[in-house]
Amino acid sequence: MGGALRKSREILLRCYHDQAFVFADVTVCYVDRGAPGNESCAPGERIHALDSQYMEIGEGHEASPVPYHRITRILYRNKVLWERGMKKAKAQE
Repeated sequence: MGGALRKSREILLRCYHDQAFVFADVTVCYVDRGAPGNESCAPGERIHALDSQYMEIGEGHEASPVPYHRITRILYRNKVLWERGMKKAKAQE
């Protein structure tokens, strides 16, 4: 039964825990109001926490929480793993 949407957090957790992935090769793009095009992208090495409601980008006093609902796409080695609205059956495994 196709049509189920896979969640961005599920994809990030898989990339983080699955040994088939190198998390540093992940790039997460998200809505960032005020940035050029209202979007920013962060490489995996800048993502320091995957909480239940948000991911944390940066460290220490420069850390910024980004809620998962702001994620627009997730890339792995420049290939789209997930994009907002992408059906589960079309997501690359």
